[in-house]
Amino acid sequence: MNAKIALITGGFTGEAEVSLKSAAFVAQKLNTKRFDVYKIILTSQNWYYVDDVGIKHEVNRKDFTLPLNDRIIKFDLAFIMLHGSPGEDGKLQGYLDMIGLRYTSCDALTSAITMNKAYTKALLQEIDDLNLAKSICLSEHQKQLAISLVEDKLKLPYFVKPNGGGSSIGMTKVTEKVALPEAIERAFNTANTGKQVLVEEFISGREFSIGVYRSGNELKVLPATEVITSRGFFDFEAKYTPGLTNEITPADLSVEDNRLIQRLVKEVYVRLNCKGLVRVDFFLETGSNKFYFIEINTIPGQTEQSFIPQQVRAAGMNETDFYTELIEQELKS
Repeated sequence: MNAKIALITGGFTGEAEVSLKSAAFVAQKLNTKRFDVYKIILTSQNWYYVDDVGIKHEVNRKDFTLPLNDRIIKFDLAFIMLHGSPGEDGKLQGYLDMIGLRYTSCDALTSAITMNKAYTKALLQEIDDLNLAKSICLSEHQKQLAISLVEDKLKLPYFVKPNGGGSSIGMTKVTEKVALPEAIERAFNTANTGKQVLVEEFISGREFSIGVYRSGNELKVLPATEVITSRGFFDFEAKYTPGLTNEITPADLSVEDNRLIQRLVKEVYVRLNCKGLVRVDFFLETGSNKFYFIEINTIPGQTEQSFIPQQVRAAGMNETDFYTELIEQELKS
């Protein structure tokens, strides 16, 4: 009998559109000979499945079962493909833990911590050869003092971003002091990001993104992707607008740098108690040749142009086999 998989997507933030695209791609690649797949869409108003003739069926939120015509679907596993809240901040994972449904992602605590960029950086201190850009985290009650706090502690240029957001939504690169107030206000006003703002000193260098996942008792690292964008930084438009970014997979890294970045990715994964597939982003600083941690993504994008599918193919795999391995890893756990 096929395992019943709830492919959960949608969400409560500006990333919902990307979530739906990611889920559509995953749905195309999942092995329907082995899995019965039901795409469940979450919004702030409804949780539902749309059948083949376009009829919506509401999910029973008490136990996440799906009443469907004359039967009730009880899922064996949730494949989470929901970027932003509630998929990446631990809310969905906490709910699934309470009802006893297994899922493909980090647990609730790790998801909540890694959604908070400042907390994540605090936990990654003292990993050998992993560098962290100097930064300051601003709470809402510090808004009136924000400009002076940033200027006292950091040097231009800055990256200003919501501390709990994703997909670079609400993020600004600030090269002149006059632009700082608007950038801070924009980050604070980004919906569903926790009302905290992270300001970091800008690191000049090459940008890389690399996936890592657990396969049995082993951590496997996918080939790295180098990101070269024509924009000032890798913002939302650069990520999702064809032609604005050149992505090179596998990245052109020396043997030594490639060995180092693979070790760092594994140490980040272990330090943060990750599970399933995650993606870690780095800068390789010009001049110093030091790797700087940017962020970790616990629900990496899976659209046609996303990094992970590129890396899976570069590793000599296809997406169907890769997703099957992720699912079976959790079903066996």
